[in-house]
Amino acid sequence: MEGGDSGPCWIPWHPPGPASPTPPSVCAHPQFSVFLGLIFFLELATGILVFVFKDWIRDQLNLFINNNVKAYRDDIDLQNLIDFAQEYWSCCGARGPNDWNLNIYFNCTDLNPSRERCGVPFSCCVRDPAEDVLNTQCGYDIRLKLELEQQGSIHTKGCVGQFEKWLQDNLIIVAGVFVGIALLQIFGICLAQNLVSDIKAVKANW
Repeated sequence: MEGGDSGPCWIPWHPPGPASPTPPSVCAHPQFSVFLGLIFFLELATGILVFVFKDWIRDQLNLFINNNVKAYRDDIDLQNLIDFAQEYWSCCGARGPNDWNLNIYFNCTDLNPSRERCGVPFSCCVRDPAEDVLNTQCGYDIRLKLELEQQGSIHTKGCVGQFEKWLQDNLIIVAGVFVGIALLQIFGICLAQNLVSDIKAVKANW
């Protein structure tokens, strides 16, 4: 729209020529501020909902991990993801090693012909720092032993509990990241509003 007060957007008209500066339109910046504001309030609402419904989220995380345990051998990417999580958080299964009974290769039923019967994946094993070569068979038959005997060989804590512990141990870092992102968004909103004010001031003096 050309100069004047007839609309929310202002794009001044200049005669054609190499020395004809064109200031930016004022209409895009309020939209940018609104967009950042919506993202900020969505993140805030998500944080509140996570705190209020933390028990429900814990149950959903437990269900998600168990569903992935069932499909452990069906998808190599999923398998790598589970192995990474169990190694990183020093855990095994959603609630514990017996969750691997949900998988057809690791369950302890008498009809299971798999060599991995009553075992767990290698990512559940307690790694020996002195080992140069990864022992991928370290979890074989481990669940035939008593729990006290298992503790020296595999991680017996579930990944849901270990993930919650990790969040608590790194609460300051996690909170700092979210606060930093929020401050950047607020700064962007303020910057956009200042730019709109400057453009309107130029428009008023045009």
